[in-house]
Amino acid sequence: MNETATLTEDFYQHLTQTALAGESLTREEGLRILTDPAVELLPLLQAAFQVRKQYFGLGVRVHILNNVQNGLCPEDCNYCAQAVDSEAAIEKYKIKPDEEIMAGAKVAHETGAYRYCIVLSGRQPDQKRVEQMASLVRRIKAEYPVEVCLSAGFIDESAAAQLKEAGLNRYNHNLNTSESHYGEICTTHSYSQRLATLEAAKSVGLEVCSGLIIGMGESPEEIWTVSQKLRELNARSIPVNFYVHVPGAKLGEINQLTPTYCLRTLALFRLSNPDAEIRAAGGREINLRTLESLALYPANSLFSEGYLNVGGQGADQTLQMIKDAGFFVERIEEVTG
Repeated sequence: MNETATLTEDFYQHLTQTALAGESLTREEGLRILTDPAVELLPLLQAAFQVRKQYFGLGVRVHILNNVQNGLCPEDCNYCAQAVDSEAAIEKYKIKPDEEIMAGAKVAHETGAYRYCIVLSGRQPDQKRVEQMASLVRRIKAEYPVEVCLSAGFIDESAAAQLKEAGLNRYNHNLNTSESHYGEICTTHSYSQRLATLEAAKSVGLEVCSGLIIGMGESPEEIWTVSQKLRELNARSIPVNFYVHVPGAKLGEINQLTPTYCLRTLALFRLSNPDAEIRAAGGREINLRTLESLALYPANSLFSEGYLNVGGQGADQTLQMIKDAGFFVERIEEVTG
């Protein structure tokens, strides 16, 4: 083995050992993961896999997302098909009936989902909506052995406490991008407002689910910054979304991503947040293409049955991919007994 190969091997071992020791990568190491061609993809994925295996074994947690309210949003997030100034040809509807949301929970459980994710468009739920969501969470938890995550916009400590008392497991509110890049994608609210919602959820004991969208014109430095902020927040679930342009959305086509860059980003988030649930989320099928199954080496979670306004793989295809890659679907009953 020559000297260069020895040093390279040591680098990957160092990444794994640093993560397993609970220590943080350096900024230089993080940026090297994302950008240095000398860092080879397969050894990098193996380094991340050793950390993933330590905390999650070979299990994959499948999430089913129910978009229960679509469009009609006052915010101007320019990547989003639901934004107030979007011209995307999406179906807009007010909140689905309770029984339809309950039926979604039943389907999620029957298709092997670990977690049922309820998503509402809009800025912030009023008290009536918070009470409705709390009631639905109680019903779901009483009838189906699935965890429940809610994404409903900004909430304060009072709303978070009501949802926690109802049995909600996690509250989702994505950072989406770094603070330095936030003004480029949204002007109707700030990055600090997003942080405030996450802090409100944490203050009452809710686990927080928060991630980002890569491929919106951000720099590798900004991706690194988000990975460290989520580490600081102790986010228990981190969805890494891969930007897909929906015609009519203001951000437009960017084409910044390659399959290998997506995989490098997943590896960075695993190594930066070793015991968090890392999810290969929206846009994985389109952006990872033929390398999609490699996402399971750093990530231990996937969405099935599509996203908010972008289609995805059906449950059968997702489950087959997991099996073919040598992993297995982890069900909540197996964890809780």
